[in-house]
Amino acid sequence: MNTFLSFSHSISSVSPLFPPPPPLPSLPTLSLRCCNSIPSLDMEDAKPSQGLYPLHRCKTIHLVRHAQGIHNVAGEKNHDNYLSEDLFDAHLTPLGWQQVDNLRKHVKATGISSRIELVVVSPLLRTLQTAVGTFGGEGYRDGVDTPPLMMAGAGNSDRPAISSLNCPPFIAVESCREHLGVHPCDRRSNITKYRELFPAIDFSLIETDEDVLWTPNIREEDKDIAARGVKFMNWLSTRKEKEIAVVTHSGFLYTTLNSFGNDCVPAVKSEISSHFANCELRSVVLVDKCMNSSDPPVTNYPRKRPSGEDLPSDIADKK
Repeated sequence: MNTFLSFSHSISSVSPLFPPPPPLPSLPTLSLRCCNSIPSLDMEDAKPSQGLYPLHRCKTIHLVRHAQGIHNVAGEKNHDNYLSEDLFDAHLTPLGWQQVDNLRKHVKATGISSRIELVVVSPLLRTLQTAVGTFGGEGYRDGVDTPPLMMAGAGNSDRPAISSLNCPPFIAVESCREHLGVHPCDRRSNITKYRELFPAIDFSLIETDEDVLWTPNIREEDKDIAARGVKFMNWLSTRKEKEIAVVTHSGFLYTTLNSFGNDCVPAVKSEISSHFANCELRSVVLVDKCMNSSDPPVTNYPRKRPSGEDLPSDIADKK
């Protein structure tokens, strides 16, 4: 049984540390492939090729790395800066907000924003800001009964409030967080604070108010973040939504996506798993090959058979 992650297009712009959160369903361990291998007439020339899958077992996932945060600037100057408490739960820089504005224009121009049914976001300040800035509604107005996605000025920004009207629902999920431990920029604030800053985001899947997953002395290993990343992808495959945006982190994306595409040609493997730039979006197709989802096909047409035998023409001609 396996899941298939297929690269669609790119646009520039488990561990003791991380026990799987109970709200996410427990799923079987999956082997991962990028595409089917179809034998050619000459078996010596056989190589990975196209694969066919039922449409109702596929989802389009738009993967987004957060925009530039203050930790990115500090870390580029000196990697040791990542150890600074001044970078706790890093927020976006002014340039980061410009990157968000550019990505927002792109998802609107390409029609992506109108097709997305759900936005899944890592519960850190920089990802929450990137998610609502990119996929949120237009300017918020006082007197509207619906709470905003983001309050004005949230997270040391100069931004006005962002509306939750005419946009998909947003849900925060811990399992798509960045590497855990050691770096204060990857430690989240309390959920109570986030709910005040981002009132319309659903934080119900997060069990503890305080960040109990981050530890000061142990940095999560790549193999452990990759394992929870695969479980996260499995969880996505159980969702009813067919087109989902995920706003997350560079390390999470790189280690998770390297679990996919191992039977593809190197160029496709590289497309899937290369490092993300700040505020980069890549669209992929997630294929449920082990039937995690039970959604029925909605476009298939099961025609009514006429009376009598319904045989292929080549068999009927022989009768």
